[in-house]
Formats: sequence, structure tokens, C-alpha cells
Amino acid sequence: MVSPPSSERADAARNRRKILDAAAALVARRGVRALTMDQVAAAAGVGVGTVYRRFTDRATLAYALIDAGERAFQAAFLSGPPPMGPGAPPYERIRAFLHAYVDRLEGEAELLAIAETSTPSARYATAAYALHRSHLAMLIAGLRPGADAGYLADALLAPLAGALFAHQHDDQSMTGERIKAGLDDLLAGFQPSETRSAPA
Repeated sequence: MVSPPSSERADAARNRRKILDAAAALVARRGVRALTMDQVAAAAGVGVGTVYRRFTDRATLAYALIDAGERAFQAAFLSGPPPMGPGAPPYERIRAFLHAYVDRLEGEAELLAIAETSTPSARYATAAYALHRSHLAMLIAGLRPGADAGYLADALLAPLAGALFAHQHDDQSMTGERIKAGLDDLLAGFQPSETRSAPA
């Protein structure tokens, strides 16, 4: 009675890995537009029903493909070295977080765009967004006591949506460095007024 479920779980894990490996290879060879459930099933050598049982839709599959990058990103800002991790002043940690997010988007924006736009609220319903928002809100509260830290965290995360980054990068030829510079300009307004440079 015990071994069949264990066997099924092992089969499910193998199928999941096979599907993810096939999906990653498909994206690497043919781009994100090739990421359809039918094409992933064919590349993995499984039925399309198996793909849907492991990943309910294209957005879920896209999130799974960027899971390792998200985990590494979270580890960096939660417990990594400063300036992104603990030990640096709030302003420096926020800036490092934003810049590292841009670096991630350089390789993952199109996958994030698929995942974040599957429904109008898809981006904001994820555990990752909730953690990013609470982390930034904590740092903003330390930087500017009394400010609406939650709103300001959303405001800083808004330019980091996958679809917007892809549009800026691909359609408007903005480099990652230009986007980081723009975020620095936005972040400058988050400093307490007494620490801002006086206008020339």
C-alpha cells in the first residue's frame, strides 16, 4: 500500500524535472515565444496532459523556470553580504536591491512578463512580490520614519515589472545601466530632506 504512492511521487518529480529541462532548452533555442504547453510537451516527450498536471498554465511554468534565480535573489537581500544584505545603511541596501533586480531582468524579463500578466493581479499575488515589497517597506521605514513605506515600496517595484523592462530594453533600446540610473534618480527623492543636496 505504501510503495505505489512513493513510486508515483518519484515519477511526478522526474516528469517535473524533465518538463522544466525541456522548457528551459526550448526557450534557450527558440526564445520565450516558443514556450507553449504543446511545444514543451513535445520537447519533453510527455503528453500535454502531464504538463498541465505539473504546471496549471504557461504562467506557472514561467515562474518555475525562474525559481532558482528568485531563490538566489532572496538569499542575497535577506542574508547575503552588504550592501544588498544586512549591515549596510537602508539607502545603500535599497539601491543595491534595485540594481540587482535590473541585472535579473536582463535575462528573465520576458519570462517574468508571461508570469506577471496572466491575470491583472498576477504579479501582486505572488509570495515573491509580497517579500520584495515588505523588504523594501522595512528599509524605507528606516530611511524615512513616518513615510507611507508600503506605497513607496510599490512605487519602486513598479518600474521593475517584466513587461515594462522588456519594452524599455527591446523597443526603446534602453540599457540596463540607463535603467539603473533612472532608478537612482527616483530613489534620490526617498532620502530624508536634510540629507539631500541643495539645488545648484
